Amino acid sequence: MTDTAAGPRLKVAIVGGGFMAEVHSRAARNARAELAGIVSSTPQKSAVAAETLGIERAYDSLDQVLADDTIDVVHVCTPNALHAEQAAAVLAAGKHVVCEKPLTTTVPDAEALVAAVGDRTATVPFAYRFHPMVREARDRFASGAAGRVLTVNASYLQDWLLGADDDNWRVDSAAGGRSRAFADIGSHLVDLVEFVSGDRVSRVSATKKTFFTERASHSSITTEDAVAVVIETRSGGLGTLLVSQVAPGRKNRLLLEIAGSAESVAFDQEQPETLWIGKRKGSMLVPRDADQLSADAARLCVVPSGHPQGYQDAFNAFVADTYAAIAGADPDGLPRFTDGLRAVRVTEAVLDSAESGTWIEMGTEE
Repeated sequence: MTDTAAGPRLKVAIVGGGFMAEVHSRAARNARAELAGIVSSTPQKSAVAAETLGIERAYDSLDQVLADDTIDVVHVCTPNALHAEQAAAVLAAGKHVVCEKPLTTTVPDAEALVAAVGDRTATVPFAYRFHPMVREARDRFASGAAGRVLTVNASYLQDWLLGADDDNWRVDSAAGGRSRAFADIGSHLVDLVEFVSGDRVSRVSATKKTFFTERASHSSITTEDAVAVVIETRSGGLGTLLVSQVAPGRKNRLLLEIAGSAESVAFDQEQPETLWIGKRKGSMLVPRDADQLSADAARLCVVPSGHPQGYQDAFNAFVADTYAAIAGADPDGLPRFTDGLRAVRVTEAVLDSAESGTWIEMGTEE
């Protein structure tokens, strides 16, 4: 770790050179880390990524990263099927790790990673937890103001794979895993449902569709374009989840509405500056104003009310809390590998239900 006049700075390496590597790099810089190196799929691509992102060193391989004793934390931003092996290698090298979701493509692999964490900090970027208004929604259930969970209406809709000409490595199960739409974005949705409500999904009944089995560069596609799920929660709540990557006009519409016995709470990620509170009398919109919010929500307000915050701000807060945990803090709501495992378990249950046509019980695992 490098000492500066302002205190120690973490030295960070990034694995992967795509869109998420850019997001992680901006967040690491915002948290005062030193971006020491990056490695992509080939030495040539590593060099391009280092130049593009302004990172000091291009490594030729992950082994080179892990052999560098100056690196404190590694951000794994590669295709899903690589996460388990790469994150395990980072942990075995004694380094802290941030691994993109889904944590792994199978439950046993995720369980193995959780078992391997030891005293390292290992987190998964469920970054939507870090919108201030999500924390405000969570506080209303945690404080009892919203009452007990009755119903859940949640969806995550995108359109970036709307046409047969739209393609990406994620459609290939060999690179992305058994699930695509649910593993990629449904995992965020379930995480928010459980995080905000404080309740757990207890069983699921799902159906899924692959509307395009042939795309520009892939054929015989089996990963799903859309999933619809009925859920029940441990407290007795009932809900529906809709996840789609083929919804025209929806770029990244994550909508969460939970009806409690006293009030409903609704958050729309495309309109993240307000939280809707629904009551029998006197429904209202709560603005992202630190003076009006719970302490946990207020601490995430990095600009004054009226100056919009967004996705990168939420991601920055996630990385900052991760680095604080590395320094010995225990930030509330930080998504760790146990949360990544939980998302993999729910994803597997959803796929099992869709393929068997039956309800799947989630059991009591946390």
